[in-house]
Amino acid sequence: MTHLLLIIIYIAFISLGLPDALLGSAWPSIYPEFSVPVSYAGIISMIIALGTVISSLQSDRLTIRFGTGKVTAVSVGMTALALFGFSVSHSFPALCLWAIPYGLGAGSVDASLNNYVALHYKSRHMSWLHCMWGIGASIGPYIMGFVLTAGMRWNSGYRIISILQIALTAALVLSLPFWKSPEGKDKTAPSEASRKAMRFSEILSLSGAKAIMVSFFCYCAIEQTAGLWAASYLTLQRGLSAEKAASFASMFYLGITIGRAFSGFLTMRWNDRQMIRIGQGIIALGCLVLLIPFAGGFALAGFILIGLGCAPVYPCMLHSTPEQFGAERSQAIIGVEMASAYVGTCLMPPLFGAIASSVSISLLPLYLLIILLLMTVMFEKLNGGQR
Repeated sequence: MTHLLLIIIYIAFISLGLPDALLGSAWPSIYPEFSVPVSYAGIISMIIALGTVISSLQSDRLTIRFGTGKVTAVSVGMTALALFGFSVSHSFPALCLWAIPYGLGAGSVDASLNNYVALHYKSRHMSWLHCMWGIGASIGPYIMGFVLTAGMRWNSGYRIISILQIALTAALVLSLPFWKSPEGKDKTAPSEASRKAMRFSEILSLSGAKAIMVSFFCYCAIEQTAGLWAASYLTLQRGLSAEKAASFASMFYLGITIGRAFSGFLTMRWNDRQMIRIGQGIIALGCLVLLIPFAGGFALAGFILIGLGCAPVYPCMLHSTPEQFGAERSQAIIGVEMASAYVGTCLMPPLFGAIASSVSISLLPLYLLIILLLMTVMFEKLNGGQR
């Protein structure tokens, strides 16, 4: 039963990644159809992120009351409904409306599943599970690129992903008895029913809480800004077609996927902090490659390197949370980490959209480097020089 649950969690991470890169890959086709500025992708991204912030902050209370299994199933069901809504939308306001349940569902499932894995499985499983997310995130833009290349509209891409999410929801509902089983659980981890939800002020008072919040803010700002604007950067700055840019943008998520597959093995040699520092260095290298003023090949290599660098950072920061703050506080801390991450998702991609519209989209690599510098400073402050 324990192995079956782990298989279900792996499948869940694949399916959860499917819609995450759809907006960025489809946007070059969406904004001309709706006659809106290219920067309006940031508005939809911001609405989704605001929903995830709200649900992430409530994840501790929801998990205590309903359990990880039910929270996960309901949350995935909400995202499936939202994706179907995207597929039948014919106006920009409709996309904004359906972005609300999408965000609310995404935040709860992220916080609950990641805490469950951090408590009950080793670091390699966290990396491999997020590798599964990367597979989904890579397949999503590929599906959208295939749909567009075949002459269909972008709505069909969203419809295909919504059907896959509905299937995952059904599987999660059937798996609910597995989540209640004590088999395979970490005996030192507190049960969900026995914990007491922490107030936000209590979390902020913990040593290192503010530093980890800023670190997650910066990480998701880097990942989501690169993922959202990669296709537009390749189209507007490097001259690729919208169809080719959509397919090439998936290479960023392919870099994350491959990196996390290897990271799972590397965590057997290096600890979480060392893996995060390696990732930060590779992200910096990728940004520098993007600054090389040549054809799309260098830009593609830059996005792949940024993806490879992102690979170990997020799962290793999550997995280290119980160790840094205690198992009894980890759900509350991870909820705040997720909220901080999505605040970064909410603010930083649309901010770059405004910069791209008013100045130039060519500033993308410099923008990413500045955020990376802040993240590195806060991460080192959190760890105080520990290796």
